[in-house]
Amino acid sequence: MIVIKNAAEIEKLRVSGHMAAVVRDSVARKVGPGITTGELSEYAGELIKKLGGESAFKGYRGYPGNICISVNEAVVHGIPGKRRIQLGDIVSIDVGVKFDGFIGDTALTVMAGVTDPEVVRLVKTTEKALEAGIAIARSGNKVSDISHAVESVAVGAGFSVVRDFVGHGIGRQMHEDPQVPNFGQPGRGPVLKPGMTIAIEPMVNQGSWEVEVQPDGWTVLTRDRMLSAHFEHTIAITEGLAEILTI
Repeated sequence: MIVIKNAAEIEKLRVSGHMAAVVRDSVARKVGPGITTGELSEYAGELIKKLGGESAFKGYRGYPGNICISVNEAVVHGIPGKRRIQLGDIVSIDVGVKFDGFIGDTALTVMAGVTDPEVVRLVKTTEKALEAGIAIARSGNKVSDISHAVESVAVGAGFSVVRDFVGHGIGRQMHEDPQVPNFGQPGRGPVLKPGMTIAIEPMVNQGSWEVEVQPDGWTVLTRDRMLSAHFEHTIAITEGLAEILTI
């Protein structure tokens, strides 16, 4: 069931969303050659605790990290560990923070000294796809209008969008209805209404949209091992422009 949040609940989501954004940006600033993904996760865990929240990911269905860190051909759900960031890597930082019963979820992809213009274009296009999805997320439009806007930007730039993993409603639970795919025809699915809170998260690949889950049960890689980028914001539908909660 799609949950419409009241003003008090939206305010709580603003707080958890702000915390998630602070952690996301703080971790992103630490990304650079030599640091391990495990060190980034530990830093994130300490910061989440300092802010007064808790990781929404750690322990979720058995996930072991404080945040998800996915490098290069890893699309989402990468488990932090001993891997050291190398010059030229792209690193997706996905953060979920729970505070007072509500969850903020956000992600971005950081370029660690990337000079390849095609890699830069992939990352920038994914961010633009997220912006396009948010821009059309207005009361009266439908969920698939978001999907179509995201896909149009990504595919229009010569990339593909992941189909096996999608955006989602969010609030007290990490994943609520509705699902928000990054592909599809406009004018379909539930009508967007004020008080709906959703996470829009384009996952855009250089090559094919196909992906595969690794033996660890979490890490998702592109099947062709080409690069992937990921951006995400939690937003609230209003009477006008959507409110970005993860800022």
